[in-house]
Amino acid sequence: MSELAPLIAQLGSQARAAARVLATAPAVRIDGALVAMAHELHAAQADILSANAADVAAAKANGQTAALVDRLTLDTKRLAACAEGLRQVAKLPHPVGEILREWTQPNGLKFAKVRVPIGVIGFIYESRPNVTVDAAGLCLKSGNAVILRGGSEALRSNTAIATALGRGLAAVGLPTAAVQLVPSIDRDVVRLLGESVGVIDLLIPRGGRGLIETVVKTARIPVIKHYDGICSLYVDQAADLAMAVDLALNGKVSRPGVCNAIETLLVHRAVADQFLALAGPTLTAAKVQLRAEPGALAAFQKAGVPAVAARDEDFRTEFLDLILAIKIVDNVAAAIDHIETHGSHHTDTIVTTDAATAEQFLAGVDSAVVLWNASTRFNDGHQFGFGAEIGISTDKLHARGPMGLEELTSYKYLVRGVGQVRS
Repeated sequence: MSELAPLIAQLGSQARAAARVLATAPAVRIDGALVAMAHELHAAQADILSANAADVAAAKANGQTAALVDRLTLDTKRLAACAEGLRQVAKLPHPVGEILREWTQPNGLKFAKVRVPIGVIGFIYESRPNVTVDAAGLCLKSGNAVILRGGSEALRSNTAIATALGRGLAAVGLPTAAVQLVPSIDRDVVRLLGESVGVIDLLIPRGGRGLIETVVKTARIPVIKHYDGICSLYVDQAADLAMAVDLALNGKVSRPGVCNAIETLLVHRAVADQFLALAGPTLTAAKVQLRAEPGALAAFQKAGVPAVAARDEDFRTEFLDLILAIKIVDNVAAAIDHIETHGSHHTDTIVTTDAATAEQFLAGVDSAVVLWNASTRFNDGHQFGFGAEIGISTDKLHARGPMGLEELTSYKYLVRGVGQVRS
C-alpha cells in the first residue's frame, strides 16, 4: 500500500510528459508507431501466447466461468486481429487538429473550434487482453497517453503485450510512457487512479458492474462508463421470423460473455406461438437455457421445447452466459416500455418489415445504439468503422455508444486577431 501511491504518481508524471509530446507529434510518426506496434505484437507472438496460456490455466484452476475464460483467451487468430486492428487505426483520419467550425465576428476576430487530445487517459478493465491493444492504439492515434490497469487474471498477458507495444513506440522515437501498464493487481490501484486529480484527465472503466460501481464511488475525476449490457431483441408481429431466429441466435450465442449479447427476447403476442416454436429448438440446440414468463413458457411447452419459469430479476440481469429471458408483449409500445423499465440503455434491436413500427422503436428506445433488423452484436467499434473501441458508453454527456477516436478528444477555441480590444 505504501509503495502504490508513489508508483501511480510516477506513472502519471511520465504519462503527462508523454502526452505533451503526442499532442504535437506529426501524424506520420503516430501512424508509424501504430504499424510498428502491430509488427512487434507479431514478433512477440510466442511470448504473448505463452503468458496467456499461463493466465488461462490459472483461471481454470480457480474455477472461473467459461465466459470469463473465453474473454481471457488469446490464440494466433485473435492476436493477429489485434495487430490488424492497429494497422486499421493507422489508416483512419487523424482527429487531432480537425477544424470543427470556423467563423468571423463583426470586429474581425477569427474563431476556430479545433479538436485536441484529452491528455492522459486512465483505463481500468477486466479479463480481455485484446483490450490492451485496442486502448493503446486508440489513445495513441488521438494524441493521448494511457495508463492501463488490467484485471489480475490477465496480468501475464497484459505485461507481455504492453512490452511489445513499448518496443513499437521506441522504434519510431515516441516515448514509451505513452502506453503504461500498472504492474500491480492491488485493488487500491483503482482508488489511486481515480484520485489522480490534475494528472489523469479521464477515467474509463470497462468490466463488470462491481468494478464500475467501485470506480464511480471513489473517483474524483471524470468517468465514462456503462454499468450493464442488458440488451433486448424484439420480434414484431410483422417480423420475418426466419430472420428473427438468426438474429436471436447470433445475438445470444456468438459470444454470450460480451456486453452486446442479448439477454432478453421480447415477442409480439400475435406471432409468439409460431416464433417460439421456431426459435426454441434452435436456441436449445445451442445449449441456451430459456427462462420464460408464463405466456412464453406455455408456448414452449406446447411446442415441446424445454424451458423454465422466469423470475422478475431475470429481466434485469446481465447473464453473460447462455441464458435468455423471454417475454410476450402486446405491441411495440409494450416492448419499448419493457426495455425502458428493465434495460440498461446499451443496445436494443427490433425485427420487423413494418417501417413505421421500426421508426417508432428507433425513436422510442433511449439506448446508446438502437437497431432495425440487425444483431445487437454490431454495437462494436470495429463494426462501426472506428478501427477499434476503448469501450461502450451509456452516458449522455461527452460520449455515447462505442467510443472511438472522436470520443477520445476534446476541443479548444483558437482566436486570431489584429489588436482588437473589448470596449
